[in-house]
Amino acid sequence: MIRTQEEHLAHYGILRRSGRYPWGSGGSESARNRSYLQTIDKLKQDGMSEAEIARGFGITTTQLRAARSIALSQQKQEKILTAQRLKEKGWSNVEIGKRMGLNESSIRALLAPGEKDKADALHTTANMLKEQVDKKKMVDVGKGVESQIGVTATRLNTAVAVLREHGYELHNIKIQQLGTGKYTTMKVLAVPGTALSFVQRNRDKIQQITDHTVDQGRSFLGIQKPISIASRRIGINYKEDGGDKADGVIYIRPGVKDVSIGNARYAQVRIAVDGTHYLKGMAVYKEDLPAGKDLVFNTNKSNTGRKKDVMKEMSDDPNNPFGAIVRQIPDEHGKVSSAMNIVGSPTKEGAGEEGSWDTWSRNLPSQMLSKQDPKLAQQQLDLTFDRRKLEFDEINALTNPTVRKELLGKFADQTDAAAAHLQAANLPRQSTKVLLPVTTMKPTEIYAPTFRNGERVALVRFPHGGTFEIPELTVNNRNPEARKLLGTAAKDAVGIHHKVAEHLSGADFDGDTVLVIPNNEGKIKTTPALKELQGFDPQVYKIPKDSPIPRITSSRKQNEMGKISNLITDMTIHGAKTDELARAIRHSMVVIDSEKHELDFVQSEKDHGILGLKEHYQGGKKAGARTLISKAGAELRVPERRPRPASRGGPIDKATGKKVFEETGVMIPERRSRRDPATGKRVYVDTGRMVPKRQVTTKLADAEDAFSLSSGTRMESIYATHSNKLKAMANNARKEAVNTKGTPYSPSAKAAYSKEVTSLNAKLNIAKRNAPLERQAQLLANSRVSQTRQANPHMEPEDVKKVKQLALNEARARTGAKKTKIDITQSEWDAIQAGAISTSKLEEILTHSDVDTVRNLAMPKFTPKMTSSKVATAQTMLANGYTQAEVADRLGVGLTTLKVSLSE
Repeated sequence: MIRTQEEHLAHYGILRRSGRYPWGSGGSESARNRSYLQTIDKLKQDGMSEAEIARGFGITTTQLRAARSIALSQQKQEKILTAQRLKEKGWSNVEIGKRMGLNESSIRALLAPGEKDKADALHTTANMLKEQVDKKKMVDVGKGVESQIGVTATRLNTAVAVLREHGYELHNIKIQQLGTGKYTTMKVLAVPGTALSFVQRNRDKIQQITDHTVDQGRSFLGIQKPISIASRRIGINYKEDGGDKADGVIYIRPGVKDVSIGNARYAQVRIAVDGTHYLKGMAVYKEDLPAGKDLVFNTNKSNTGRKKDVMKEMSDDPNNPFGAIVRQIPDEHGKVSSAMNIVGSPTKEGAGEEGSWDTWSRNLPSQMLSKQDPKLAQQQLDLTFDRRKLEFDEINALTNPTVRKELLGKFADQTDAAAAHLQAANLPRQSTKVLLPVTTMKPTEIYAPTFRNGERVALVRFPHGGTFEIPELTVNNRNPEARKLLGTAAKDAVGIHHKVAEHLSGADFDGDTVLVIPNNEGKIKTTPALKELQGFDPQVYKIPKDSPIPRITSSRKQNEMGKISNLITDMTIHGAKTDELARAIRHSMVVIDSEKHELDFVQSEKDHGILGLKEHYQGGKKAGARTLISKAGAELRVPERRPRPASRGGPIDKATGKKVFEETGVMIPERRSRRDPATGKRVYVDTGRMVPKRQVTTKLADAEDAFSLSSGTRMESIYATHSNKLKAMANNARKEAVNTKGTPYSPSAKAAYSKEVTSLNAKLNIAKRNAPLERQAQLLANSRVSQTRQANPHMEPEDVKKVKQLALNEARARTGAKKTKIDITQSEWDAIQAGAISTSKLEEILTHSDVDTVRNLAMPKFTPKMTSSKVATAQTMLANGYTQAEVADRLGVGLTTLKVSLSE
C-alpha cells in the first residue's frame, strides 16, 4: 500500500471494517474475494434479497454492492494479469483457457486492448479521490459529483467505499437552500478521524473535486493550466517607441509552436507570462520581429523599466485566470499546446479568431440609425417589415398544418423580439470587422479586402456619440504593409491608420470592432470630428494613488455608462448643440475608462455640467431616459407571472392572438441594500416584510403601445409605428397558429415511408437523450455559481455573468450535454408532408429540429452557387494576391456567393 513517493491505494480490501465481524481472516485477497462472492450468490439463490443479505452482514445495501464491485474488479484484474503473463510465455489462447478454466473467447476478451485499463478504472478513481481528500480534507461526494468527474454513480460510490475501508470518514449533513429555505443532504468524504461535529462546524471548508476524467475513470485531468511564456521572450513597444499607434496588438513570430494561433492569421487572445501576469490583445503573425523575441506587445504606456507594468495580474482562480471566457489550443492528445488562449466560448468552434466577426449580426441598431437622417431610418425599417411580412405570408401558405403551426409560433416570438429590440435591416454589403493598425496607411484610407478598391466606406463603432464619430474612408487594397500583415483574403479584419481609431471614439486594437458600410451614395451621414474633443485626454481625471477618492466599481461603471449613453441619444434626437454634445461625449470618455484607469468620473460629471444637460434634455437632474430609443431596452420589474393555463383558456387569446399571463402570487422576503460600515461596500439585508416576487422584462417589450414611451419627435414616431406594426403581425401569427388544427395522420403513408419514419424516430430519440444531461449540467452549474458567489460575496454583476457562462460551459462538457438538432432529409420531409408522422410525434420532431432547416424545406429558396471551374479560378486568383472583392467582381458573383462556394 506504500509507493516510493506517495501513498497509493494498491489494494482495495473487502469492507472488513463494516459489520460486526471482519470478512475473512486468513488466506489470500483473491481467496477472500471468491469466498465473499460465492457466499452472496448462494444467499441470493436461497431466496434472500440484497436488503436482507446486507442486514445479515450488518451493512447497508450500498456497502454490499460496493463490496461486490470491488471483489469483481480485483478478480478481473487477476485474470487479466494471469492471461497476460501466460501469453508472454508463448502459450496459446486455448492453452491459457484450459489452465484458467475459461473458454478461448473469454481469454481473447481478457487480452483485448484496453481491457486492463477498464479493470483499473476503479483503482484509478479511488486514488484520485484519495488525493483530493488528502489535499482538501473534506470534499462533496453527493449526487451529481459523478457527473462532475466523469464516472458512473456506482463507480464513485465504490471508490468511496474503498476509502472508507482505509479509514476515511463519510458524513451526511443538511444544507439549507438560500432560495427556497428547504434543506438538501450533502455527502461529505473526509480524512480519517474527522468527526461529524467538525464537518458541521466547518461546512464552509467543504470543497469540490476539480479533477475531471475524459475516459470514464481510466485517467484524470485537472483543469489545464495555461502555458506560460517567459518574459524574456517578449518585446515591448512602449509609447516612446510608437507602441501607442498599435495599442493592444501582439505581434507573434510565425512557426513557433507554443505561440501558434493555428491556421488563423489573427485572433483575440490572453497570454500567460511568467505564471503571474498576462497580456491581452489582438495577436497577428509578423515575420520581422527582433532577434530572441517571439512576441512583441504594443502599448500606449510609458517605459518604467519594468515589463510587467504594462501587463495584468492573473487571477488566483485557476478556472478563470484571465477574467474572460477563453478556449485553449490542444494538440492531438488533447493537451494544451500553445500559450494562446483565444477569447470566446469553448463550445463555439472558431470564436475569437479570423472569420468569427464576419458572422455577427448585420442588423442596424437604433442606437446608430436614430442618429442618421429620418428618411434612412424609415427606409431600413420599412425594409425590415416587408421582409417579415413576406415570410409571414410564405409560412401561412404552407399546406402541412402542423408545420405551419410550429413555424407561425416561432415566427411570432421572433417578431415580438424584433418589435422590442428596434433593429433595422442591414445596408447592402455591410459587415463587422475587427481593427488592426497599419502604420503606412493614410488617415483617409482603409485596407479592406472584402470591399472594392477605391470605394468609400463609413466606419461605425458602438457606442458612438454621433455622426462626428463616423469616419468615411477610401478603400486602398494595394498597401504593401497591409497585404503582408493581413493577406489578401482576410475575412473580417481591416487595416487603418492609428488616427482613424482616435476618430472612432477612442478605439484601440485589442479586439475593437466596427461596422463597415459602403457609402458611395452618401446614405450614411458623417460630419467632421468635433474640435471640442480634439486633444482631450481622460487621464486628466486620474485619481492619485494616495487619494481617498473611492474607485468606481464595475457595476457602477456599467450603470454610469448606460446613463450617459441614454443622455447622448436623447440629446441627439432633440437636436442638441455640438458644444453640448461635446461635453457629454468627453464625460462618456472618462466614464468608459474610469475602472480601467481609475478616473474620477464624479469630478468629470461636475466639470462637464452633466446634471444641467440632464435637466434640460431629460426633464430633471435625476431623471432617466426620455425618448423611445433610450427607454426601449430599459429594465422593467413586474410581478412574477406565467402563461395562462389551458384550463382557463390557454396562453393565447384565440380572438386576438395576444399572449395572456397570470400572476403567480408568490411572495418573498423583501431585501434592501445598505452600506456595510465595516467594509464600506453595499450589502443586502432583510427588512422583515414579504413582497411579491418579481421578474425582469423591458419597457418596450411590456408596452401595449410604443407611442406611450415616446417624447414626440419625428424619429421616435418612425420607430414607434414600426414597433406597433411588428407587434400586430406577431399577434396575427399567433392567432393563426392557435386556430390551426394538426396534420391528418395516414397509416398508409407510414407504411409507404417506413424507412423514413424509422429514421426520424431514431433521430428524435438521440435528440431527447440530451434533456437529462442538460438538466444535470444546469444543476452542476448552479451549484458552482452558488459556491463561487458565497466565496466572493461582493462580486460585480459583470463577473457573475462570466462565472455563470464558464460554469455552464464546464458543466456541459463534463456531463456531455450537447443539444443535437434533428437534420431532416428531403425524403423524410416528404414523409412528413404525406402524413406518415402523427401530430404529437411531429410536434416533438419540429421542437428538436433546426428552425432554419425546416423553413428551407417548407419554403425552398434558390441559393446561387459557383461552378467548380469558377471555384478553381477564384482559388487561383486569391493565391495570386487578388482580394475577395476583386475576385467576386471579376467572376460576376456576389461576395456572399463567393464565400459560401469557397467554404463548401
